[in-house]
Amino acid sequence: MTAARRTALLPLEQLEVSSYSVPTDGPEADGTLAWEATPVVVVEARAQGSVHGTGWTYGPAAVGTLITQDLAPLLLGSEVLDIPAAHDSMSRAVRDYGRPGLTSAAISAVDLALWDLKARLLGLPLARLLGAVRDEVPVYGSGGFTTYHDTHLASQLAGWVHGQGIERVKIRIGEAWGRAAVRDLDRVRLAREVIGLQADLYVDASGGYTRKQAVRIGRPLAEHGVGWFEEPVPGEDLAGLRVVRDAVVQDVASGGRGGDLAAFARLVTEGAVDCLVLDATRCGGVTDFVRAAGVAQAHGLEVSTRGAPHVHAQLGTVVPNLRHVEWFHDHVRVESMFFDGVLDPRGGVVRIDRSAPGHGLTLRHEEAEPYRVA
Repeated sequence: MTAARRTALLPLEQLEVSSYSVPTDGPEADGTLAWEATPVVVVEARAQGSVHGTGWTYGPAAVGTLITQDLAPLLLGSEVLDIPAAHDSMSRAVRDYGRPGLTSAAISAVDLALWDLKARLLGLPLARLLGAVRDEVPVYGSGGFTTYHDTHLASQLAGWVHGQGIERVKIRIGEAWGRAAVRDLDRVRLAREVIGLQADLYVDASGGYTRKQAVRIGRPLAEHGVGWFEEPVPGEDLAGLRVVRDAVVQDVASGGRGGDLAAFARLVTEGAVDCLVLDATRCGGVTDFVRAAGVAQAHGLEVSTRGAPHVHAQLGTVVPNLRHVEWFHDHVRVESMFFDGVLDPRGGVVRIDRSAPGHGLTLRHEEAEPYRVA
């Protein structure tokens, strides 16, 4: 029986969807993609009149269309407190579309909105509703795009480490699908000079290298004290991740683009990663984020997060095996523009507001409206 067919004591009355595109503050690229705008789809779930919850995902307007046409009719009238039932209904309904990608992003945005709504109806912070194990989470500054010139890169890194006291930072490498390895290492060298010897330096190749190329790059990365190597090869290449993991001293991480529990289980059971990366705005929302963290914990692994820092600040307090939360430049910027209640990462940690219900953020409709595309 689907969630929409159950007799609801507290029914979902409305799902409003809006799509936005926010220009970046300069041209940006990683190892395998370039972009000049950040797309955002926001879902507002309403019950009992004015009480509403907000969810979002970083994806194109097509995600919003899927929610409006396929997921909203399925869920309207369903019991808002029974989120696992709603999640199961959405997952079954998209069987023929395929779960990863746009479909998973759509499910994630709705699921997050429902969890925020439930927490607000109960007058609880989301972390308290789920059950917290800590009050604060460590963050790392993330940006360092391959399009940045040296001065820009140095300024961003210095701002995090010396300005805000964030002792962990990540830059992008693997430029042009691995065809600019010399420049990659030059940028790593510069990053180490800027942040000093005490701060942790991470790199993300976005799947830009071949297997042996990643192994070769790992050696000079070690000389510069790089301890985190994210997606050295494409995340779908589990055998390749395992090859690199066995050959380099850095912790190999992947999973940030994963769209279902099976994908995370494969990464873990195949020995492909030292740390599993999760993104609640694309892996299946709060529901599957917590489940995936449990899969990693069962195999002795920690989890980190990808993007959407204010979502993951809440969820990071509830999973025992959290390593850290990515304080990603683009998403920090968008969330600061669109929401009230944003967090302060100074000192390298964020502390959730236990007096604020839900995930603690409130959409500023007037500020977001100029960027609306659908």
